[in-house]
Amino acid sequence: MIAEYPVYTTECPHPNEVDRKRIEKNLAARERYKYVAPTVLAAEDGYLIRSPCCSRTVDPTGGIIDVARIEYQEGGFWRLYRMDDEKQRWMAHSEYLSLNALLARLTADTKREFWR
Repeated sequence: MIAEYPVYTTECPHPNEVDRKRIEKNLAARERYKYVAPTVLAAEDGYLIRSPCCSRTVDPTGGIIDVARIEYQEGGFWRLYRMDDEKQRWMAHSEYLSLNALLARLTADTKREFWR
């Protein structure tokens, strides 16, 4: 019998260039630091977002800082990480069923947890 739905392999489909560009495009609509151009890089099972530090709160010299990490998780959901600047490590922030929902949260960032 032929399945009527797509069959997925256990191999992670991320990162890929289509979603990397999609993330990049969505970041242009963010509410904070619109005047800097973030970079979206491929990372293991996801994407890494870096940007110049315009507020100088994290890097007084205005250097490049880690903004967020996005990972596709086994089970078909997305996990968003934020950087803990004091401990210099990624902290799990939230989980989403779709990349669009995750990007909506990241671009709004009302609490300045990512764009700082």
